[in-house]
Formats: sequence, C-alpha cells, structure tokens
Amino acid sequence: MRRAAVLTGGSRGIGLATARQFVAAGYEAISLSRSAPVDADIGHIATDITDLASVEAAGREVAARGGAWDQVVLVHNAALHRHDTVADLTGADFLQVLTANLAAPQALNCALVPVMGAGSSILYIGSTLAEKAVAGAASYVASKHGMIGLMRATCQDMAGRDIHTACICPGFTDTEMLRAHVGDAVDTITAMVAAGRLVAPEEIARLAVFCAGNPALNGAILHANLGQIER
Repeated sequence: MRRAAVLTGGSRGIGLATARQFVAAGYEAISLSRSAPVDADIGHIATDITDLASVEAAGREVAARGGAWDQVVLVHNAALHRHDTVADLTGADFLQVLTANLAAPQALNCALVPVMGAGSSILYIGSTLAEKAVAGAASYVASKHGMIGLMRATCQDMAGRDIHTACICPGFTDTEMLRAHVGDAVDTITAMVAAGRLVAPEEIARLAVFCAGNPALNGAILHANLGQIER
C-alpha cells in the first residue's frame, strides 16, 4: 500500500508534528509551505496559502505524482490568524484571510480529489473558534466557522467515492502561532483548560493519523482541547 500525506503548513507547529506522525506510520509526507521542514524525510513544495496561484500550482505538482499512491490524506492545517474586529476589519483584509483559510483548502481539494484512491481522506484542522467566538478575532472566527461548513460539504459531495473527511478542532495548542497571538497571556489561557496545560502538537498529530484510518468518523467534528473551562 503506497500512501501519501499532503499537508499545508507542515514545516512547524501542528503541521510538522502531523507530518512526522504520518512518516512514522509509513506515509510519504509532503509539506506545502513557504519554508521547508527541518526533517529531511518530509518532502516540500514551496507554497504561499495567501496566494491562490501559488496554491493551485502546488496542487498541480502534487496531482502529477498521484499515480504513485494508492491513498492520499490531504490535511488542511495552515491558517492565517490576525487580530481584528468587526469594527475595523476591511474587506481586503478579510478577503486575504478567507483566501488562506477557505479558498486555498478548496483549491487543493479540487486539484487532488481526482487522484485520491479508495480509502483516501480530507482532514481539516479547525479550532475551538470554529464553533464559538471571542473578541478580536473576527476574520479567523468567521473563516473557521466556514471550514466546518466546507468539511460537511466534503462529506456530502464525496458520498460513494470512499473518501472520508473530518474536522479536528484543537484548543489552546503550544505552537509558535498561539504564543505570538497571546503574548504574555499564556498563563491566563492555560488557566482556562481543565487539564491545566496547553495541548501538545503531537496530540493533534496522533488524532489526525487516527482519523485518516477510520472512515467511520466521516463528517465528524472532533474537539481536542483537554477540556475547556467556559467563563
């Protein structure tokens, strides 16, 4: 069985941890990202998710290799997260976030579904904010809500093709993106987690590999947040 895992943002954080887990499980892993992964056994295609032409070119390059694989797991992991509000988010800035977080994943779906064999999967990495909102993250919240809709559409549209899908919604995960976004408030957000710690990227990665091998989860939303305390 020849299997490939194609991931956006596989050079760091959840994406890198997930690529490593797929390699350990016997997959060929390819990261679509601006920077190359540090691991030599993870392939790389330079890709900018804010630029649809770049994403479409990467999709064509991956699709050209499709004949080499029996199954493909496509993991939509990379995302653009900005601090903005409904009061100050411009249309142009909103469009850029929607391009990165929704249009880019769909462009890759369009490119790769034709080369996905039976048992393949399309996995979306969502967020706790895919089902609720907080102040100061308008574009991210809206785009992640849209990602759940895209996953549900994927489930319906792939019916009968033996391609399954799921959306994993991590909570506060110990990544560079999270730390850059919250700054000195890490202790504050950790206090909002029932387990009293941040989620490790490797925990999300293991869940992605599990979803790839379990078609029964088709259309599922999986909450991976260590138990979030609501206030």
